[in-house]
Amino acid sequence: MTEDVRLRRGRGSLGFSFFVQGVTFALLVTRIPAIQDRYGISDGLLPAFLAAVPILAGVSSVATEHLVKRVPPRTVLRWAQPLVLLALLGVGAGDRMWHAALALGAFGLSVGALDASMNMLGVSLQRAYGRSIMLGFHAAYSLGGIVGASAAWAGAHWHLSLFASYLPAVVVLLPLAFHGSRFYVGGRGGEDQGEDRGAEKGLGAGGFGLLLPLCLVMACAYIGDSTVSNWSAKYLQDVLGSSEQLATVPYNVYMVTTLIGRAVGDLGVRRFGAVAVVRMGTLVAAGGFAVVAAAPGAWTGMLGFTLLGVGLCVIVPQTFAAAGRLFPGSSDTAIARLNIFNYVGFLVGSPLVGGIGDAWSYRGAMLVPMALVLVTLFHARSFGAEGARYGVGHERRAGDRAVDVGRGGNEV
Repeated sequence: MTEDVRLRRGRGSLGFSFFVQGVTFALLVTRIPAIQDRYGISDGLLPAFLAAVPILAGVSSVATEHLVKRVPPRTVLRWAQPLVLLALLGVGAGDRMWHAALALGAFGLSVGALDASMNMLGVSLQRAYGRSIMLGFHAAYSLGGIVGASAAWAGAHWHLSLFASYLPAVVVLLPLAFHGSRFYVGGRGGEDQGEDRGAEKGLGAGGFGLLLPLCLVMACAYIGDSTVSNWSAKYLQDVLGSSEQLATVPYNVYMVTTLIGRAVGDLGVRRFGAVAVVRMGTLVAAGGFAVVAAAPGAWTGMLGFTLLGVGLCVIVPQTFAAAGRLFPGSSDTAIARLNIFNYVGFLVGSPLVGGIGDAWSYRGAMLVPMALVLVTLFHARSFGAEGARYGVGHERRAGDRAVDVGRGGNEV
């Protein structure tokens, strides 16, 4: 098998893994009310159950940092993804509260390893390709989220049990994902990344100082994302006076614009560079929050949430990619640590906006994630040198280290 064919197969199988994870996560979070009803979890206890998942995922991401020093990330991903799917099925199969706690705990531990290893392989493949492809992987995740949310809606519409809702997805996706894992590309300690990896930077105290701005950007981006997912419907209905039906639209619009933005975002990175794309995305996202905060009515509010999808969608994939560029010799470690702040932002975002909204106003609360997202502007240089960009020129300079993307580089 030629090198370019091997990398294209690796790219396709990893893209499918991102898609599966999007489906799985959407099936879980969109059925939280049904999970609460099935297990009799009180409103007071529910936040503890929900917080346990990202906390355990963060612990697992730390453990994955050490695990990939012994086994390749592709091996971790190959086994973590089936565990996540089986944990999802376990959430729907139990009937006692401890069953839910066990299944959600297993989901959190396995999803942390999954997220970390999946992004490790994405960064490794991007380096091998010699051009930006990271946004495309996250576009596959967004597409999976839309499919999973649609499947969850169908299950609720037809009054299916949780187990009956989850079983078809697990039966279809688990064997396909496991088969695709045979083609993952990416190894331990820089394997499959080329011989000329540049000056390696360690991740001691000084190295973590270089990573810290990206950690802050990651947390702020997920605070913005969790604000949309948790508060868009309530904001539209309670603050902007929309109907209950219309209040369900902003999150769907946000997901669709996220998908579109990520699908075309790699082209922008190749043309203008990561720094310019991240800066533009940050300004658009901040503008989206400003429009939401000042919106006189529901339709203007939906315009704001649409802008949020366009702006926020580029930040997280490029943050992972930037970590890989900053630490070419220890990118797996950098990504595992960076991934923790995904869960930090998820944990902080919803209670932060809710607390400010209750204490002051929800319009004012929307200005807080806006200010936090703008922090990215102060750390934009962490995403690469101003002149560094992917594209034809870069690919030619990469020489033997890059794939001949002219022969099917757009194939997956």
